[in-house]
Amino acid sequence: MKTREYVTEFIRKQKVAFIASIDEEGYPNMKAMFAPSKVEGNCFYFSTNTSSMRAQQFMRNPKASLYFYNKGRFKYEGIMLTGTMEVLQDEEIKREIWHDGDIMYYKQGVTDPDYCVLKFTAVRGRYYCNLKTESFLVEELE
Repeated sequence: MKTREYVTEFIRKQKVAFIASIDEEGYPNMKAMFAPSKVEGNCFYFSTNTSSMRAQQFMRNPKASLYFYNKGRFKYEGIMLTGTMEVLQDEEIKREIWHDGDIMYYKQGVTDPDYCVLKFTAVRGRYYCNLKTESFLVEELE
C-alpha cells in the first residue's frame, strides 16, 4: 500500500490534473486543469471561473474525481481519487492560492466575482503501476 506522503508527493509533481464532474443527465464530464494550487491532507484546491460549466455542475452535484498520471520512459503510474468538490467564494482562500499570472483570467483580481476556488476532498483512491492496481481509503493511508 502506498503511503499518504507518497500519494501527496506524486500529485505535487504533476503539472496537470484531470477533474471529473457529473452533468445534469448523470454523465461524467472530464477536464484537464492545472495541478492543484494547494494540497493539504486529503484536500486539493484549484482556481477556476465561477461561471464555468464545471463550477456550475459541482454546485448541483458535489461528486467528483481527480486523476493524476506520470508516463515515464518505461513506467506508467496513475492515481485516481474520488470524493466531493466544493465551490468556495471565501476571500481568504482565494487570496491564499492566488498567483500573479491569474490576473490574465480574472481581470478584477482576487475580488473578481468570476474567480472561485474548487476544494476537492478525497475519500478513496485507486493506484495503478506496472499492470497492477490497488484500491485504498484515503483515511487509512499511513
